[in-house]
Amino acid sequence: MVEKLIKHKPSYLALYDSGELEHRISLLNNILEKCKLCPRKCQVNRNKGETGYCKTGSDLFVSSYFPHFGEEQPLVGRFGSGTIFLTHCNLKCNFCQNYDISHFGEGKKVSTKQLPQMMLYLQRQGCHNINFVTPTHFASQIVTALPEAIEMGLELPIVYNCGGYESLVVIELLEGIVDIYMPDAKFSDSKYAQLFAKAPGYFDVLKNILKEMHRQVGELKVDDHGLAYRGMLIRHLVMPNNVAGSENILKFIAKELSTESYVNIMSQYRPCFKAVDEPLINRRITSKEYYHVIEVAKKLGLHRGF
Repeated sequence: MVEKLIKHKPSYLALYDSGELEHRISLLNNILEKCKLCPRKCQVNRNKGETGYCKTGSDLFVSSYFPHFGEEQPLVGRFGSGTIFLTHCNLKCNFCQNYDISHFGEGKKVSTKQLPQMMLYLQRQGCHNINFVTPTHFASQIVTALPEAIEMGLELPIVYNCGGYESLVVIELLEGIVDIYMPDAKFSDSKYAQLFAKAPGYFDVLKNILKEMHRQVGELKVDDHGLAYRGMLIRHLVMPNNVAGSENILKFIAKELSTESYVNIMSQYRPCFKAVDEPLINRRITSKEYYHVIEVAKKLGLHRGF
């Protein structure tokens, strides 16, 4: 077991002590009866096993969990980010690098009794946070598992590592539960959001979600060792032929949120899955495309994360 001091207690401990956490669990589970956990609002009764767009009912599915050293440095630190990869997704990005998990459902059913054991295992490994990857469609099950994890000794910040296509109501219910939000900011052009991710109105949804996340936790905060303990970290993937609409996304972040926002402008796009058949995105980005976006960010006053 790795020994280390935890200076910043996660906010969910106060919600647990006050009894508010149980109330939030009840509200989130009620949403599953006519599911509106994401903007698609399928309204299937997932508590009875019905499935909607994300192909999941009441059961939680996990693909893998381990200390991850490939995330952003403020999350990784020395001992890694305690990453739990969840199966399926409420987006259907045809360029997804994890399509075996998100599209094909690779993973195993996990009970809300088993999930706390996974969290505590990652804490014992010395991980600096519990990082839920693609949690949107499992928000209810994750929060339901939290009280038992707390009783077992969990005291790491929770990272909500999502695609940005979220329900405002659900994000509001996560206030005080999530300490670190890590949303993607994928598209500013609705045409491309629909074509490549089947996400109508993506940018309008994203803008409201980013504002609410920022209201709750603010800019990314790190301790004396450079480890994140609270705040928002935004990921933006630069895509070929500017189909992501990078400039509009960065303008929104700089002008509507804060120039102190931590924005990871990512260069690792490669044509995966169905992207090989899409002429606009069937190649890697060029260095010129990437550095143009970096220069745009700098001119807007953004300076953290790249």
